[in-house]
Amino acid sequence: MTHKTNPISYRLGVNEEWRSRYFDTKNLKFFLEEDEIIRNTINKLFKRSGIERIEIERVRGNNIKIFISTARPGIIIGRGGKGVEDLRKELLKKIIKFRKEKNLETKNIDLDLAITEVKKPDISAQLVSENIATALEKRVPYRKVIKNALEKITTYKEVEGAKIMVSGRLNGVEIARREWVSKGRIPLITIRSNIDYAENKAYCTYGVIGIKVWIYKGEKQLE
Repeated sequence: MTHKTNPISYRLGVNEEWRSRYFDTKNLKFFLEEDEIIRNTINKLFKRSGIERIEIERVRGNNIKIFISTARPGIIIGRGGKGVEDLRKELLKKIIKFRKEKNLETKNIDLDLAITEVKKPDISAQLVSENIATALEKRVPYRKVIKNALEKITTYKEVEGAKIMVSGRLNGVEIARREWVSKGRIPLITIRSNIDYAENKAYCTYGVIGIKVWIYKGEKQLE
């Protein structure tokens, strides 16, 4: 009997970093809820803007550092850094509202934002899945979209294998089905494997199309 496991969570603490890092575990359950609010707010404000990942680090409960990796940092930063300041104000407003509801401390919240650029967006599973979703919503034929995406990924020498899967009412047919393309190898079981994985959804007129992307970038040496 086989079980499906998320390739990222399977490798956490081995060759994958946690996306949320806490040094104060006293209010852990509240921090988890707060992190979800932070991520949802950023993703809603900058939907389909090339955000690869959002990492949150807390030294203490009131000291929050947010690291955003994006292919298009200019969209978030804005002219003269105005975009970052607006985002910071919006996040603070959401955090204070949440903490008031939970009767937590709302004073002296120190919120830092760090924006970094993704150097190779073509081999980022999250960004590839986002581009596929955008193309499918524009009614581009799914076979063309996933084949072009796979060809682009495998042109990079550090990529040893890739797989793209789409599922749902493809091209608007009555019965939902699953289709995929792959090239090279993807050793999902090997814990040393550096596998970038992402899921996304395309909201089409005939229903939702699910998208999954796996990109294998060789093995990491474990310490």
